[in-house]
Amino acid sequence: MIKNISKIIPLLKKEVKGFENPVVSKIGEIQKDPFKVLISCILSLRTQDKTTGPVSLRLFEVADTPQKLAKMPLKSIQKIIKPVNYYITKSKRIKEISKILINKYNGKVPETFDELMKLKGVGKKTAAITMVYGHQKADYIPVDVHVFVVSNRLGWVKTKNAEDTMGELMKIIPKKYWHDLNDLFVLHGQNICFTHSPICSKCAVRNYCPRIGVIRSR
Repeated sequence: MIKNISKIIPLLKKEVKGFENPVVSKIGEIQKDPFKVLISCILSLRTQDKTTGPVSLRLFEVADTPQKLAKMPLKSIQKIIKPVNYYITKSKRIKEISKILINKYNGKVPETFDELMKLKGVGKKTAAITMVYGHQKADYIPVDVHVFVVSNRLGWVKTKNAEDTMGELMKIIPKKYWHDLNDLFVLHGQNICFTHSPICSKCAVRNYCPRIGVIRSR
């Protein structure tokens, strides 16, 4: 067990209460729809939550099932999702995935991590988020840049990228913390523990953080 994790998690939960929840987990909590979580996650890649959230909701107002999305012309999809980065590539990707879900999975989102990983454009992060927030199965720890950065600064892992971090965290973190970890670290990273120049003076867990790799802070 990681030293002080039982103290760090409650402190982070208290700290993030006033922060806005990540868009993908919010959609998962409110709608509990694996398809919407999957599509929202794809749209969110390399795009800020404040952009992804409204775009996802506008898209789902028009097409909230694989069947509806598969029938939409690419131009129509692109017009809606244009604010997100790489919208042309993403429009093709989500339309293709919708068709695969219809043809191979009877219109349902696969319920296993390995099957999700077979979908073109779905990596470990997207698969894990779909499992946790879409299928409500806390069997994985989704890892994005914030989880990668925070867990390395805390000294919990020593990894070079987000892809490797998920597996390492799952080896050492008690499973009871898995479901909350992504949201807590993402919110903490978005508001306090920035990739560059974190606000260590306001950090709720500064007494437990060795600040590994931090060159400049506030």
